[in-house]
Amino acid sequence: MFLNRVMNPVRWVALGLASLLAPAALRAAPSGPTLQLDYGTGRPQENSVTKFMYFVPLISPDPSIIYTNAANSQCARVTSFECRTNGGRFRATCKFEFTGAGGLQNVFDLTEHLRSRENRLKDGDTVKHQLVAINVTGPGHGSVTVDGALENDLPTVKELVIRFDRDGMPSPVTVDLQDYVWHDGTFTAENERVASVNSLTFRRTDAPPKMEVSLGSIKAKNARNSLWGNLLGGLKAATANLFLPPLKITDEGQQTMLDFGQALASQKSEFTFPHADRLRGTQRANE
Repeated sequence: MFLNRVMNPVRWVALGLASLLAPAALRAAPSGPTLQLDYGTGRPQENSVTKFMYFVPLISPDPSIIYTNAANSQCARVTSFECRTNGGRFRATCKFEFTGAGGLQNVFDLTEHLRSRENRLKDGDTVKHQLVAINVTGPGHGSVTVDGALENDLPTVKELVIRFDRDGMPSPVTVDLQDYVWHDGTFTAENERVASVNSLTFRRTDAPPKMEVSLGSIKAKNARNSLWGNLLGGLKAATANLFLPPLKITDEGQQTMLDFGQALASQKSEFTFPHADRLRGTQRANE
């Protein structure tokens, strides 16, 4: 009995310290930005396009830096929600729009990726179709389609597709692609291209996780914007989509996109991204 009386205060002190330290530990765990979602009802909720595209550094296995121009005013907003069910299946569709001016660029550091292929390059091989940046320029219209199953009346997401060319509008999203060769004792980029992105697709069944990319056009990075160039770019994209393999993404990135789809299908008022450990910073670029 005496031992219990002595130990009880010690136990209470320990519990008290634990209760004080636990919130501190929770606060110490970093998280990403939070998207505000209003689905076109009530007070409009606008988010910076940097927040909306925060999934990019999460899905990439390579480190990245986010650049925006100094006068950037780009915002993103989910403008509508529609959901249809068919037996145990559902499809939720949300429209979104980018407004404002400026540009956002996610630039990837491929150093480690290329080093793992250094011997191949030295033997004369070419590492093709490397994604070096994802860009969002100006305004645009898109949609997110979420397909899944109803399990105990709760939605379970199986697939998420983000389209950036809704209603036939041109996509504001492009990717920079490069091939790499070994030249003069170092990795050298060649065949630099810019491709517009029509859609990105994520599936729960993909193992290892992958992202399918549908392209709208491919042009040389320094090509002029002309009718003939646009026509050739569209023809090249039709061919490119036949051989462009799905891109490998991180487990965390795949789960984040499925969780985002879950939040949309459930009409959550907000969604918080996890912290992107491979993001090396956000910088304002010179005009």
